[in-house]
Amino acid sequence: MDPQLGKKSLSRLTFQPSIYDLFSKPSLSELCQSEREAYQLIVDFMEPGEMSQLDKLNFLNAVEILSNVVRDQANGNMNNYYPKTLLAKKIQTFIMEEPTEILDSNVRQQAMLCIVALSQVRPPFHLCQKLDLVNVSITSIFSLPLIMPSLDRKESASLYLQTSQALDDMLQALVMEERSPNMIILQKFVEIILPWLMLSDKVQEQIRALSTISRLLRFICNFSELSHMVSFSIIGRLIGTFSIFCMNPSQEISVGALEALYYLFTILVLQRSVRPKTATILKDLQKHFRGNWMANMQNLTLFFRKYLTPVERADVIMVAMEAMNSGDMNNVIAASEMLNMILKYPLTEVAKVPEIIQLIYYYVDSVTEEVAQDVIKKVFQLLVQSHTDEVILTLFKIEDRSLRGTHRSWEILASFPKSYQVIMEYLLQRLISPQTPKDQETGHETELSTSIVTRAIHELLLVPSQRSEVQTVFASLFVALLFQISFLVTNRSTLGQDKPHETECVNLVSSSVKALKTLLRSSGYLDHMSYIQTLRGWELLVNPERHYYGVTMLARSLVIKNCWHNRPVFRFLIRTLEDPACVNHFTALVFLTELFHCPDVAGAVDEASTKVLADCFKCEEPATEHLFLQISETFTKHKNTMKHFHILQPYVLSCCYSSSSEVVMETFLTLQRILKDLTWHYSSSFIVELTFTLAHFFEEESEQLRLIVFEIYGSILTKISRMNLVFPMRHQILNFIVLLVSHLKDVNAEVVEVCRRALYKLATIMGWFKLKVVFAKKDVFTILGTLLQQERSRAVWFLKQSVALFKSPQGPIRQVAVWFAGQIIRILNRAEREETEEEYIAFRCMQKDPDPIVSCLTLQTFHILEAKETATPAKTPSSCLCMRRFRRKDG
Repeated sequence: MDPQLGKKSLSRLTFQPSIYDLFSKPSLSELCQSEREAYQLIVDFMEPGEMSQLDKLNFLNAVEILSNVVRDQANGNMNNYYPKTLLAKKIQTFIMEEPTEILDSNVRQQAMLCIVALSQVRPPFHLCQKLDLVNVSITSIFSLPLIMPSLDRKESASLYLQTSQALDDMLQALVMEERSPNMIILQKFVEIILPWLMLSDKVQEQIRALSTISRLLRFICNFSELSHMVSFSIIGRLIGTFSIFCMNPSQEISVGALEALYYLFTILVLQRSVRPKTATILKDLQKHFRGNWMANMQNLTLFFRKYLTPVERADVIMVAMEAMNSGDMNNVIAASEMLNMILKYPLTEVAKVPEIIQLIYYYVDSVTEEVAQDVIKKVFQLLVQSHTDEVILTLFKIEDRSLRGTHRSWEILASFPKSYQVIMEYLLQRLISPQTPKDQETGHETELSTSIVTRAIHELLLVPSQRSEVQTVFASLFVALLFQISFLVTNRSTLGQDKPHETECVNLVSSSVKALKTLLRSSGYLDHMSYIQTLRGWELLVNPERHYYGVTMLARSLVIKNCWHNRPVFRFLIRTLEDPACVNHFTALVFLTELFHCPDVAGAVDEASTKVLADCFKCEEPATEHLFLQISETFTKHKNTMKHFHILQPYVLSCCYSSSSEVVMETFLTLQRILKDLTWHYSSSFIVELTFTLAHFFEEESEQLRLIVFEIYGSILTKISRMNLVFPMRHQILNFIVLLVSHLKDVNAEVVEVCRRALYKLATIMGWFKLKVVFAKKDVFTILGTLLQQERSRAVWFLKQSVALFKSPQGPIRQVAVWFAGQIIRILNRAEREETEEEYIAFRCMQKDPDPIVSCLTLQTFHILEAKETATPAKTPSSCLCMRRFRRKDG
């Protein structure tokens, strides 16, 4: 350090004139003659004026004598004789007046020893005066030229040693507070000394600084109790500084730094170790500390992990990074090796992450040594992994106030190995975590809000050098951003309960859409962007009323433009649907509904993913059922998905019974379309099950729905041949034959035509070649009569089918059913009549049908039966008995 610096600092201190006259003169009766003379000498010399070296020494001696007197008194106080503050000021002036170019008197030494004497009497020094005394003394001694012991300079060297010892004594005396060292004061002293080590370019000044700190720390080691140890916040800086200087080319500097480090570690062991183990730890420390450099660095690593606080660890790292940027090659190498040793082990908790990141940001370009650059990158990478939130927040703050160019901080981040990927994946996980009704603003600076996460993702996507990294997270990031937009848009009414929240919500939607666009652009999907823009997909996406149509447009762009990420997006959506806590199930289903049109996605469908879809449709919400029907229809369009369609079949058919009439109609329309792509060979079980399901819907009041049901049944018949007519299907076809014929009287002419074609096909399937012509051309009654005549053995079955039609809402259908039932009853034998008692009762009840034709037909049939019974009693006694039984039951 330039001696002129010391002089400049000294010049700021001015001597205050004595104000002794303001104080009452003390009683000197208790003092002996020599003590009174010392007191009088002090009073005389406190007056302004030049003093010789002898006068100064006499004055200092007089102050020591008076200090001893006061110290021996029971309640002694220096202010009772002379203000202690003024005495210290006078002594401070003596030190300042000593030349810094040469050491040729013991005035400095005696002045500091005099301060030691004064420190032992009341009142205590104020902290500011202690600091002034220390600053002046340090400057006066450290600024002296190099003094080497030699024969011709023996006395000078001896005087220097004595003066240095006096400085140590003064520092030790001033650091004490009552009976223990005050660590706050010690830190202030060390902070005065450190610049002489860190900033000086003179070896002797650095050695003096290290030696002084070392001896002061050694003094502290003598005390088990230290006051304000918690406030001694310079430990990390000292460890970092001493560790670097341990590798200094100068042996004296390295030895001094090593000793200072040893004493500092000793203090840490004494204050922070478990008491029973303290002695053992100190013994091991003493044994190994004076070994080679590697042993010392291993001790540093141990203390770094075990004894330092997070703040102190951060200080060690920051000192090392500042040294790497100092331009001094020795410091650069030493700091790099020190950090390398520390970072061989997992990085424990570290504080001051923002400060470290800022140092990295500003030093990354100026540090040119490869080894130092590697260490900086390693520090950054470890902080990214362990303190991701703080790293991201700090980068934003740096960018907001930096003049180095937009996005510079994110480009720096991307330049570090794996850091980009680590942060992107971390942000992605934060984005796909379950959403809450409000943006998760916690108020803590170390936690990321959703808006910051989104903004950070956008910034990372803008880094041009990381396009390949973006590809690996495209699917999950695309879905996560889409889900966030969907959540915010569809819940805007609840999120924006007041103006600030509404504005925040709108801004977050905007930034999410911007990030999504950037993701597509950075992944090379410019055609997709244009397609979405053409269809106004972005506008639809942020429109609460048409949001899901916008989601569809987004998915459609991926399908039509053959996005090669379609399959990864599909897999991620399926994983999302597996999570019951996800609030974006509907958005996922809307997207998948369109995505299944992609052949590549259809080829990736397996049994597990199909079951996941099926589980999503157990709810009975109409909107979800509509989506499910669309997905089910898409499943029948591809060879691979068709193999798994059987998993969805029960859910498709269950939609026929939905509480929503719109869903029911959509279900049958879907079934109608699905049937066109199904074959009996691959879908026989579904076709059979569908046929049984149709039985409940042939009599629907809705003409449109009824027509669709009959058309579906007609389509089913076209897929069946006599070769594959298995039992359940054969049974059900025969069970519908009366139904089909009866509906030749349907009020809907289209239904009539469908039934006519179905009957013709049915006759072919059953091998009823004679009936084919009748089915094609004859009226209902002729067909039924011919059918009964040809299939007499199925008369009872036909009767049951007819009775089932008694509940038809259409009068003409009931008319045909009653007429045919009457025809059947008239030809039944005794055994058959006993089997159809319930059907007979139902038939009799039709006399009360609101349709007069139906009731009349019923009544006529009974008259005919009674007349027949009366006309042929002898020939058909059994028939008579049967009629009587029916009457009794009716009665």
